[in-house]
Amino acid sequence: MSSYSISEVISLAKNLIAVPSTKENTKALEDVLSIARKQLARFTVETFSDHGVPSLLAYIGKTRPKKFPIILNAHLDVVPGRSDQYEVKIEGDKLFGRGAYDMKAAAAVEIFLFKELASKINYPLGLQLVTDEEVGGHHGSLYQVKQGVESDCVLVGETSSDLTIGIQSKGIIWAKVTFQGKSAHGAYPWKGDNALWKVYKFLGAVASAFPVPAKAVWETTVNLASIQTSNTTFNKIPDEAYVLLDIRYIPSDHDRIKKKLSQCLGGDGRVEFVAEESSHETPEDNPYVVSLVKAASHVMGKTCQVVQKHGASDLRHFPKAAGLEFGPVGHGPHMDEEWVSISGLETYASILKEFLSTLPIR
Repeated sequence: MSSYSISEVISLAKNLIAVPSTKENTKALEDVLSIARKQLARFTVETFSDHGVPSLLAYIGKTRPKKFPIILNAHLDVVPGRSDQYEVKIEGDKLFGRGAYDMKAAAAVEIFLFKELASKINYPLGLQLVTDEEVGGHHGSLYQVKQGVESDCVLVGETSSDLTIGIQSKGIIWAKVTFQGKSAHGAYPWKGDNALWKVYKFLGAVASAFPVPAKAVWETTVNLASIQTSNTTFNKIPDEAYVLLDIRYIPSDHDRIKKKLSQCLGGDGRVEFVAEESSHETPEDNPYVVSLVKAASHVMGKTCQVVQKHGASDLRHFPKAAGLEFGPVGHGPHMDEEWVSISGLETYASILKEFLSTLPIR
């Protein structure tokens, strides 16, 4: 029996969703965190701010534990949406709204579970709420890690897990590849050196080395995000061009990606690695993974699956911790018709409660 009702969870989720907490709206980031903080009045709440990005960490006691056995992590920021998407609507079992699935409803569950269990379980539990996961998490989760926040395990209620447990996620490399040529009049192509043809040749090599899979498979993928040139006229040979690539690599490919890109260049062009984020991997036999599988399987009455995630989450900022991506049932993160299942939230809460209550921590 829980000390809170699903209607209270839904009410909090609605209040969180109503705030347009996008990266551009710094006041909204403060406001959404304030709504969550009001739920935590009887706990110690540390506040953090880095480059104007606020976050918090809640726990019991006057002093932060040197290391938490487990931290519940949730982000309260969202990608931009239409104004009407911040007005929650409920149709049957579905709660619609920007951030409903990614991941304000899961955050509401984490908050209520923390309130219920933190003083009952026999180990220190942390609740970490951040506001910049959608733009990298460097000033929220990563900043708290840099400030000495440590944990043996971090659980994030992220999307697309649908009551499966994500124990692997791909790393990220963003690459800008620039090509130089020689300009000339478009009527005399032999007098110039077209940078865009160099782009074409390079992209052909990339497409051959990293073919787009026909379905979800656990392999490295490359998304061509943009092709740019400063040339804006028809009758000029462009002397420069660049492409932007979004590379999502599996852990075993990390040391090969840059070499393969170099081979695709064939000695021409210049690569700038704009961003690089590590992959995440937790062994399936990790005790925290085993415990969550057991709790989820018991509550659902069927074996809970562990899965690999193609996207990234803030778990990559906790390289020393076991990481679990475990979110409720829903659909459409970042899409117009984003929703989360209300009955699924109840199941989700029951699983997390059993997991947190039965961890073999002494």
